[in-house]
Amino acid sequence: MTNEKLILLLKIIMSTGICLILAGIYCHMYSDTIEAMGVTGIVISACLVAVGMIMSLPTKMYLTFMLVKREADAATRSN
Repeated sequence: MTNEKLILLLKIIMSTGICLILAGIYCHMYSDTIEAMGVTGIVISACLVAVGMIMSLPTKMYLTFMLVKREADAATRSN
């Protein structure tokens, strides 16, 4: 897998994670069904947020490292 494909895959995973976080927040604050479920509803919305965090945070760090490496490679090529 090339770096471009890997970065695209990680961006997709990161976007999905952010969407899950937003869905969890929406369910927790604005959904009457989740509110009617009581503790189970809170657990569902918390799981959405937790899975979203798990999916979004490591990919952000990896993408940052890749971008720093790319800039360092470009700086060494220009010298």
